[in-house]
Amino acid sequence: MSKLPNEAELFKKALQVGAVYAKKRAYGEIEETDSVKLKVEFIYKVLVEDKLIQPLAKENISDPNMRHKLALWLSRQLPEGHALLKE
Repeated sequence: MSKLPNEAELFKKALQVGAVYAKKRAYGEIEETDSVKLKVEFIYKVLVEDKLIQPLAKENISDPNMRHKLALWLSRQLPEGHALLKE
C-alpha cells in the first residue's frame, strides 16, 4: 500500500463527499459528535455495499487501510489535474 500524494487531505475530503453520498442514498446521516473511526467505518461500508470500492480482505480490515481506500476512491473521482492530485 503506497501512500498517495496529499493522502491526508484526500481522506478529509472523502469523508465529506462520502457523508453526502450516504445521506443521498438514504443510508443515514453522520453526526458531528461521531468519532472519526466510526465515520470511516460507516462510509467504507456504504461504498462497499454500493460496489463503488472493492472490500478489503478480512485480515486486512483496519482503520488505516480503510482510510487509504477512501482516499484512493476520492482520488479516482477527481478530474485530472485537480490540486489534491498534485505532489
